[in-house]
Amino acid sequence: MSDPRRTVRRAAVAMAAMLATAASITVVTRADAAVPTAPAGMTTVFSDDFTGASGTGVNTTNWRYSTGTGYPGGAANWGTGEIETMTSSTANVYQDGTGNLAIKPIRDAAGNWTSGRIETQRTDFAAPAGGRMRIESRISQPNVTGAAAAGYWPAFWALGDAARPVGATNWPSIGELDILENVNGRPSVFAALHCGTNPGGPCNESTGLGSGERACTGCLGNFHTYAIEYDRSTSPEQLRWYLDGVNYFTLNSTVVDATTWNNATHHGFFVILNVAMGGGFPAAFGGGPTAATQSGVPMLVDYVAVYQSSGSSPTTPPPSGTGRDAYSVIEAESYNAASGVSLETSSEGGQNVSYIANGDWLQYDNVDFGTGGVKDFVARVASGAATGVSGLVEVRIDSRSNAPIGSFALGGTGGWQTWQSIPGNMSNVSGKHTVFVTFTSGQSADFVNLNWFQFRR
Repeated sequence: MSDPRRTVRRAAVAMAAMLATAASITVVTRADAAVPTAPAGMTTVFSDDFTGASGTGVNTTNWRYSTGTGYPGGAANWGTGEIETMTSSTANVYQDGTGNLAIKPIRDAAGNWTSGRIETQRTDFAAPAGGRMRIESRISQPNVTGAAAAGYWPAFWALGDAARPVGATNWPSIGELDILENVNGRPSVFAALHCGTNPGGPCNESTGLGSGERACTGCLGNFHTYAIEYDRSTSPEQLRWYLDGVNYFTLNSTVVDATTWNNATHHGFFVILNVAMGGGFPAAFGGGPTAATQSGVPMLVDYVAVYQSSGSSPTTPPPSGTGRDAYSVIEAESYNAASGVSLETSSEGGQNVSYIANGDWLQYDNVDFGTGGVKDFVARVASGAATGVSGLVEVRIDSRSNAPIGSFALGGTGGWQTWQSIPGNMSNVSGKHTVFVTFTSGQSADFVNLNWFQFRR
């Protein structure tokens, strides 16, 4: 499913030839099945079997409703051109009393569409370094075909955790994993990774790096399992997509540069289920909805589960080899991985990191603090943010989820190239570590540019 930085989703998608599935696909019509036990070597970290009473909403401990026509502060029409209004009404999103969740798009007498979109409360579903993560669901695609299906766009997908605080305005750099998409009642499934920059970039946005259209015999109105597995125990790392347990599409991390891959995958995700109506993707396959489109055909979801294996380390390990000297200037643009930022020419020479807002981060591998004795750190920053827009520049080590060991607050400096060297308090640290510079703000607007930083004894 597309995300709000796009204005048109997959308008450039070419009509792909239907591909015969290599393995036989068994049509499974049973309406309810138990959540499967975790695959070998993995544990279940999240599941919902949707066993609530008929007509009830979702368990809001597990899920949150995304309503309206876009995220607050995000692009209109969810960034995809879709036309429905998402609601939390049990007319659109409800448990059916037989072990399933239903998401039902409805057209009213005036021709307006409503539907449903739910997202996991948790945003920390991740593959640890050296480990694996699997996101799986058993779904019956809406049982509608032909002209009656024009504009239907059911989806099961996941977004990088940094999307949530900023209305996904940092899409696609933070990563999107499309596990199941279908359009216009075609007997098929699409899968994709979205990453990098939009338009174009290393991930061919807004199309993404996709499977193309794959045959999904009997998937309309019948239950099948759809899953993605992110494997960081292999070299190169892999994303693998499965239909009824058959691996039908794989991407290796070498398909893009390391920074783009890491930005898109080396973090938590949240899971999304929705049925959109209209937009760029259905438009690439005939358009819709039209007056002939049938109202009220639901996508049914039997369960959602997330599995995870342990890795070689629960945090980002410092790389081997020659380290960076913590006590020399570290140029901001020399990061090993990053999320949500851009580079621009600095008035002080070279480049600086720009367009930094809440939730963005920079990663610097193998920073050597020696035997310690750190007193503070100083960063060369500039800000042309409006009055009232401010934030924190923070330093964390080994994991972005660890507590900051240093920070300072920043308001405007008088301009985006008006540089100041600002010190921050710092806890003592020794040895080699992966350093994360993270940025936190109560506002969604950009609030800082960073040119360089260093630690001081």
